[in-house]
Amino acid sequence: MKRLFIVPALLLSLLLISCNNGAQSNRSADVDLINNPITPDGFDKNAKVPVLTFDQEKHDFGRLSQGENIAYSFHFKNTGNADLIISSCSATCGCTVADYPRNRIAPGEEGYVTVSFHSAGKTGQQYQEVTVVSNAQPSRNRLIITAQVGA
Repeated sequence: MKRLFIVPALLLSLLLISCNNGAQSNRSADVDLINNPITPDGFDKNAKVPVLTFDQEKHDFGRLSQGENIAYSFHFKNTGNADLIISSCSATCGCTVADYPRNRIAPGEEGYVTVSFHSAGKTGQQYQEVTVVSNAQPSRNRLIITAQVGA
């Protein structure tokens, strides 16, 4: 009776081991297909990578009255050697909205990310971040706006 359980258990074990080995070899083959432009020695100058470079990444609106709606345009340039695509801009609060170009930005071209701040219901020192996500290296840039909102 015990032999009846041992034989199927051995066959099942062999089957699971052989499936596992196949999965590992496929994973290592997939990893070889990934082309990372960053090398252990630093940036690979031959890689075609966009670079999103802002003139400045922080803007202070100064003193505002409560209820004011203001905006600032952050100027940027694609200083890389491939087309830049901005996929999203997200803010830390619903009072801040960012508008960005939806088209490809060729190497050397410039553009703006416009950040609008609505101070309704806000008082005191305000600090808001906008995260710009793109295909650039690095893939995330952070823009910061600050303001002192009075009642």
